[in-house]
Amino acid sequence: MFQSPDVTRSGDNHAGDLPCREALLGPITVDERDSISGYLQRRPQPRTGDRVYNSNKTLLLTMNTLFKREFPQLKILGLLSLAALTMMTSTAVQGADLVVKNGEQIAFMGDSITQAGARPNGYVRLVISGLKAAGVKTTAIPAGISGHKSNQMLARLEKDVLSKKPDWMTLSCGVNDVWHGARGVNLEDYKVNITKIVERCEAAKVKVVILTSTMIGEDEPNKNNQKLATYNEFLRTLAKEKNLPLADLNADMQATIEGSKDKKKGRLFTSDGVHMNPDGNRMMAAGVLKAFGLSDTQLEKAQQAWSTKE
Repeated sequence: MFQSPDVTRSGDNHAGDLPCREALLGPITVDERDSISGYLQRRPQPRTGDRVYNSNKTLLLTMNTLFKREFPQLKILGLLSLAALTMMTSTAVQGADLVVKNGEQIAFMGDSITQAGARPNGYVRLVISGLKAAGVKTTAIPAGISGHKSNQMLARLEKDVLSKKPDWMTLSCGVNDVWHGARGVNLEDYKVNITKIVERCEAAKVKVVILTSTMIGEDEPNKNNQKLATYNEFLRTLAKEKNLPLADLNADMQATIEGSKDKKKGRLFTSDGVHMNPDGNRMMAAGVLKAFGLSDTQLEKAQQAWSTKE
């Protein structure tokens, strides 16, 4: 979570941070102190996974705008003060953005895409190595089974995930619910199944990252993708309602395909229109890492680490 412009933080006691500001900004009057403390307590907090403050440049501009707007009477935030304040807060902000902690376990629930993702250079392994490149060592619990739909994932949630007591679970589900047609799962039942999966994880204190389902054929207008869009829209709504990190892989995939001159005959990200090729696995891993809070700089380091292993 983004905590600027606090320099230090102890619970919700924002007033305790003011002496640090006085050292940088000069004496602060009682009225100004009350005004700043009040603002810090009422300011909006971005959701986990939001990428509003992922760079020091944005942080700097945000603080500058904030204080100019809220406290025009204060003659503060000159170039020297800005630089000093940025140095003091940048490390704390980066650490706060990254929601996964050292030593945690991450379960990866899904279908054949996730099952294959646990292989070398699959997205599951790339997520783990990407976190390691950011200084966070984690352990994967692979839980992908080929052909599985939301009803089957719900049925095996306890056995394959909750019984192993992970700290996190990524949920990739929807492709087979749509792709299997009459043997699939209709939207209303899908909503019930996915909601139960999330709520059972919440009850077990397992944090969930929602992944939108990747495309069924790399042509967005086809019938399956049009149907899948309604399933993904539900996932976005659920993530927002429950304040869950969201990796919008479908949107990432569509945007890249649309912007590519060479679409490689529908095989830009997949080997068969559905299952990921190496570029598809990297795309998925990048999306999950962004949802976990990696900054652009940290993501670049992760991608460099992936290239080194190839």
